[in-house]
Amino acid sequence: MNAKTDQPKSVVTLNLPDWLTTDALPWAFEPNCADSAMSLAIELSRQNVVHQTGGPFGALVVSLAAGKVIAAAVNCVEAQSCSSAHAEIMALSLAQQRYAQWNLAATPDAPLTLVTSAEPCAMCLGAIPWSGVRQVICGATKTEVEAVGFDEGARSSEWVADLAGRGIRVELECLRDQAAAVLKAYARSGQTVYNP
Repeated sequence: MNAKTDQPKSVVTLNLPDWLTTDALPWAFEPNCADSAMSLAIELSRQNVVHQTGGPFGALVVSLAAGKVIAAAVNCVEAQSCSSAHAEIMALSLAQQRYAQWNLAATPDAPLTLVTSAEPCAMCLGAIPWSGVRQVICGATKTEVEAVGFDEGARSSEWVADLAGRGIRVELECLRDQAAAVLKAYARSGQTVYNP
């Protein structure tokens, strides 16, 4: 046995799909407009379905006041063989890498907002308080995600108040119908609804 090849890898690399480039979408949106930012997150989720590159979820980290996208991501669980490669985790991680700063509240563009095409699952919800974002804007509801067949995990019914207690504002059901339509299109497409 070669000891070198038996060693586990010490690097984790997660890649976004090739179609998700700076030319793929308009990367600016109307300042202070949650609907405008959410439209872009929903378009990311839609393109992930169209290109069959992952689950029907898109997320952004943005400076809402400036109308500036800091990071954009989609669900990459299957493509990357990584259960934590949810759109929200990917977007938060990309933003942190961009600034070389784990605390997004300590960046020059702060306060930053996480815009997600659906309410966060249990894992993504757990990541939000430590990310440094000060606002979360959600599209489709947990109920709509679960109606497609995804397992969103256990989440307190007080999650919005819990985040507010940490200084993180939450806006729910922003362009909900448009976001839910992408989930329904995914279900009709026959693509994988992955669960353990």
